[in-house]
Amino acid sequence: MKTTTLGKYFTLEDFCTCTQTYKKYLNQIDPFPKNPATITALQQLNQIIVDPIIDYFSYSNFKLTYGFCSPDLKKYLNQKDPVTGLKNGRIDPARDQHMSHEINRRGNYYCTRLGAACDFFVVNLESDHLVDWILDRKLPFDSLYFYGKNRPIHISYGFQHKRDLWTFTTTGQPSKKGINHWVELAKLI
Repeated sequence: MKTTTLGKYFTLEDFCTCTQTYKKYLNQIDPFPKNPATITALQQLNQIIVDPIIDYFSYSNFKLTYGFCSPDLKKYLNQKDPVTGLKNGRIDPARDQHMSHEINRRGNYYCTRLGAACDFFVVNLESDHLVDWILDRKLPFDSLYFYGKNRPIHISYGFQHKRDLWTFTTTGQPSKKGINHWVELAKLI
């Protein structure tokens, strides 16, 4: 399963082991999906969204910071680091699509929006310019989160193709303030 190709550039292992939290706790985390539909969703994300971005900006400039989130990884992202006391990550599995088609113990999807998501940046390119490029190329994303021009972006691909854009306040609350031009542009596509 680890060598499963997702697109032109990434394997399943790449997408499941790229986070700092996984690297910190790798001996305690099973990072791989259990539902075969997750692999299909990750392949669609890569082939429709990630591959065109890398084709344009190059593989060497594309830096994947967060791909698939397994239930084990979710558990560690929600915990605090014992040394620093800081939470390992900030996640919203019910909405962010990083858990793709994975199913919890009750038989429900962790995220009912399905699809798949990743976070990344392009070296030497401010993220606002990356968002402009994505919108200009009319990539059919589901959600795009803009965290700031010097931070990675989050992008998802799923059957809804909502083309929904969000930014976040300094306290982490979702907002559309300051990105109205992108929101309007996305509606036109």
